Amino acid sequence: MEKNRFTICANSYIESLRKEGRYSTAHVYKNALRSFTQFSGTPSIAFHQVNRESLKRYGNYLLARRLKLNTISTYMRMLRCIYNQGVDLGQAPYIHRLFRDVFTGVDTRQKKALPIHELHTLLYKDPQSESLRRTQAIANLLFQFCGMPFADFAHLEISNLKHGILKYHRTKTGTPMSVEILDTSIEDIAKLRNKHLSRRSDYPDYLFHVLSGNYKKHEEDAYIEYQSALRRFNNQLKSLARRLCIHSSVTSYTFRHSWATTAKYRGTPIEMISESLGHKSIKTTQIYLKGFELEERTKVNRQNCFYIKNCRKRYLEMVNS
Repeated sequence: MEKNRFTICANSYIESLRKEGRYSTAHVYKNALRSFTQFSGTPSIAFHQVNRESLKRYGNYLLARRLKLNTISTYMRMLRCIYNQGVDLGQAPYIHRLFRDVFTGVDTRQKKALPIHELHTLLYKDPQSESLRRTQAIANLLFQFCGMPFADFAHLEISNLKHGILKYHRTKTGTPMSVEILDTSIEDIAKLRNKHLSRRSDYPDYLFHVLSGNYKKHEEDAYIEYQSALRRFNNQLKSLARRLCIHSSVTSYTFRHSWATTAKYRGTPIEMISESLGHKSIKTTQIYLKGFELEERTKVNRQNCFYIKNCRKRYLEMVNS
């Protein structure tokens, strides 16, 4: 029993997360455990094998495989949480600052926003492919919906769109959001709109044809379907970037970071950016500030999208002047 107690503790916690419906968190823990067992060379890990030396070697192992620091930090924090549960259960010895020699912070140096001209190309240059045009349309809407995450986009329902305004709650945090539809978004919305509606009252009627609507939102099958859709979209984005000769890395989160960076570059207050993204990271600051009205946020969003769409025209004018 001792030789695999860490593994048992980890799997028990992963199962408890699944029972709570926290499938995304369980998925991350499962990936962290799989990675550590691959490094250890055995599926059965004891708590005594999780020590400063092995953790340091594991960190170097992940770096050698070119994992990003934030991914490494996530895995280390998952292992730390499992180890601490073992300590609480009396199954593992308490070791002061066990994870002191590995990275468990946040690497803010990772630049995920695209340069302006690459972003313009990705969103507006014709890829000469119908399937890639659909991918491009989704990318455009992610940007034009104030940098909306793909998870929120995929789970939008028909009822969220009324009188030209999207009102929904963020999938990750539950934060209530509202986005006014821009004129430039109407064509892409029509192109992507779901034509197959659910006739069952307890199943979702998704606004866009990204998810099938065959599963209830909190079922594990729904989470599995979403993960498949996310992987498919990210692969399609890579194909789109290759077709348009974009050299920067592009993922579903590129448009969220790019929207925020563009807004900051144009002098938009950080409070406005945070509120438009649905972040809670400057909560204390927002207590002292009046919330921005939808009309004000729509103005910033319209200017942001117009700026990117017309950047090539400005560039050519500058070159020819």
